This record gives sequence, C-alpha cells and structure tokens, in this order.
Amino acid sequence: MTYSLTGGVAMNSIKTIRLTGRIDSVNAPEWEKTILGQMSEGADPVFDAADLEYISSAGLRVLMKAKKQTVGELRIVNVSPEVYDIFEMTGFTELFTVEKRMRELSVEGCEVIGTGFYGTVYRIDPETIVKVYKTPDSVPIIRNEQRLARLAFIKGVPTAISYDIVRVGDNYGSVFELLDAQSFNDHLKNDPDSFDEILKQYVGFLKVVHSAEMDRDALPMARDTFIGYLDVIRSYLSAEQYDSLHGMISALPDDLHMVHCDFQMKNVMLVGSEPMLIDMDTISTGQPIFDLQALYVTYIAFGEDDPGNLQSFLGIPNEWGSRIWQSIMRNYFDTADEAELGAKNEKIRLLAMVRFLYLLVSTDMKNGELGEKRINTAKRHIAALLETVRDFSL
Repeated sequence: MTYSLTGGVAMNSIKTIRLTGRIDSVNAPEWEKTILGQMSEGADPVFDAADLEYISSAGLRVLMKAKKQTVGELRIVNVSPEVYDIFEMTGFTELFTVEKRMRELSVEGCEVIGTGFYGTVYRIDPETIVKVYKTPDSVPIIRNEQRLARLAFIKGVPTAISYDIVRVGDNYGSVFELLDAQSFNDHLKNDPDSFDEILKQYVGFLKVVHSAEMDRDALPMARDTFIGYLDVIRSYLSAEQYDSLHGMISALPDDLHMVHCDFQMKNVMLVGSEPMLIDMDTISTGQPIFDLQALYVTYIAFGEDDPGNLQSFLGIPNEWGSRIWQSIMRNYFDTADEAELGAKNEKIRLLAMVRFLYLLVSTDMKNGELGEKRINTAKRHIAALLETVRDFSL
C-alpha cells in the first residue's frame, strides 16, 4: 500500500494542500503532522483531493483537527464521486465546503460565438454553450455570476443561468443551456436589412432590464463603482476635474433598478424570439446612464482611435457604430428631438470617458502607441465636456 505527501503552494493567502492516494489508519499520523505543519504557516488551507483515492475514519479525524485550527472556511475541492460519498455519508459535507471534481470539456473544433474582455464563448452543441474564462483562477467569478443571474431571474429578467462549471484545459468554463440561441450581434450581422427592427427589440429589452427593481444591498451600486474608477484615474485628472466628476457622480440618488453595465449586443441572446441576458457578473443597481455609457464605450469610444475595432471585436463594420448608437438613443428616449438627444448624449459621453479611461489605465490596453493615444483622447474629451456638463441626470 503506497501513499504520498505533496507540499502546498501558497498563493493569495490561500495554501493548497494536496491529498493523494489513500489516507487510513496506517499513514494518518504522518498526514496529520504534514497538514498541521503546513497550516501553521498562516495561509488559509484548501485541500485539493483530485488524486485522493480513499479516506478512512482516521483520515477524517485528521481533517477535523485541521478544521479546528482554521478561522475561516475550510474547503475540500476536486473530490471524486467515490470519495464524495464518504464525506456525505459521514456528515462531512455539513461541516466542510466539499466540491466535487469538475468534469473536463474540450472546445477543440467548436464554433466560437463570441469573444469578450474576460473570455470566449463556444457552442458545444445546438443546445449548449460554454464561456471559457481567460484566467485560471476564475471559479469564484463564475460562482458569483451564477448567484447574480439567479437574483435577476427571480426579479423577472430573462437570464441564462449557468448550471455547471467545467475544466477546459488549464482554465474553467461556465456552461449554459441555450437552445438554438443567437446573439443580437450575430442577428444583426446575418440580417442587416432588419437593422431598425432588431435595434428596436434590443433597446426594448434594455428597458425591461431597467424596470426590474432589486432588493437593497443585493447588488453593488454602480454609482459607488464609478467613484472607485475615479480613484484609479485620479493621477490623469486635474484636482478640479476630479472634484467636479466626484461631485456629479456622488449627487446621483440611490436607485435600486437593475443595470447590466455591459449590455452590448454579444451579451444579449435571442432564444427563439425571447431576449435573454448572459454575462451577469457586472450587474448593479443605478440609473440608466450606467448602461448607456457602457454602450457608448463599446460602439463609439473604442473605435475612435482604432477604426477597425468593431470589425475585430464584434465582426461588424466600423461605420455601424455610429448608426447603432444613434438608434439606441432614439429608441431608448423615444424621441427624434436632436437638441434633447444632444444634451443627454453629452452627459453619457462624459461618464463613458471616465469608464474608458479606467479600462485603459487599469489594464494592458494602456501600453503602446494606441494606448497612449486613447488615454490622451479620453483626457481631452473629459476636459471639453466638463465645460458644459453640470450633472449626470437624464
């Protein structure tokens, strides 16, 4: 009978302790010495049971001792079905957070139906899609998105809720059942002659989302998020600009209506004829301007210094950006009054430049000639718009 002890790797104040082979009365004392010794180094432990074949009552007692030395949550992850049954029968699933081993999924040869800032969406079969995140530590992000999607669904917003988390190579993916789904972006690409009808349905669904009122403290306030953005970009603003923007954002009243904050057309699916939201990790509460500014960033700001952006990111001609944005404004505010739309547009543009500058300086997009050009453009727009915009109320 063989067994092995594998050392842990501390990352982000979490120590991964790998459990391997069999843990029973023969080797439990050695496991206890090793586990408790690693825990004394101060990081929160996560037990990785991917290679654990069996654990006896003696091994379970070792884990109980470990739990007594843990202040926070103690997690056991990547547990096989057979070992999970042992934890469940002994009641350990009530005492620990025990997570079954994720099934592995290959996306080789699968159709790519969207690529975004955080990952790529693949169609696995006619009924199933998977969003594969770029970072290997994305499981907490996925679980949070599942939680947020359930909150929105309960409030009547048609939402795709992930029903599984899978491993895709070294990364993780979130699996959705979306029968014959097509994004609004692809719908527009495939049927450009129906441009006006598609945009009207799309903006109509945006209004449905904005009509959903969430419980207080259930979601972050978009207003507070933007105040955080200001702190990140503060060194790129003058003191007067920072104070003006901070005052205008802070003056926005509490609003518990839902905003998605990334409502671009790749994140809204048509399932049959019913619109449905995906990518719920950014949802918040706040005024409609927080969604409209994000759409301005997508369809106008990114392409201003990079005319090929919409083609490379969304697969649509760059000249569609202005047309889409104008249609969004007319349909959302139900008016063709150019003076009224112009005044609202200025406010939206200013808030959009705050977020755009934040996206640039907080990521690798700040690098290179294009990054520098975009940062200067955003700063120039902010300075000009602050000459006329006095508040963010629409």
